[in-house]
Amino acid sequence: MKIIIGSDHAGVDYKQKITKHLKNQNHNVKDVGTFGTESVDYPDYAHLVSKDVSEHKSLGILICGSGNGVSMAANKHKKIRAALCWNKEISKLARQHNDANIISLPARFLSINECIELVEVFINEPFEGGRHEKRVKKI
Repeated sequence: MKIIIGSDHAGVDYKQKITKHLKNQNHNVKDVGTFGTESVDYPDYAHLVSKDVSEHKSLGILICGSGNGVSMAANKHKKIRAALCWNKEISKLARQHNDANIISLPARFLSINECIELVEVFINEPFEGGRHEKRVKKI
């Protein structure tokens, strides 16, 4: 599966560990940055991930301190449905009911193991369609 990942400085360590985990599972992961812990503007990376996801119909992962900033920036793009996820059930429902194509993670509030677990749920859960499809189309 093709997955695009990006973060700001607060999520760079998590991004690197999630990328390594996904590549070990033979996923095609494209890392758009940031690559250091120096302060950066999270919208820059949210826009890069969102553009790639919308053009290539792939899934995306965004990470910042709260997960909110990257999610808000990503959702400004057409065809993007970024979901802020903090537990497995939310991650599952984001895919099943909302056909979310980007997961936003709060690095300052979850452990790396929790984030990897949420990513696993997110990338493996299918969209249910049906009654949810008409709702997603209204977005």
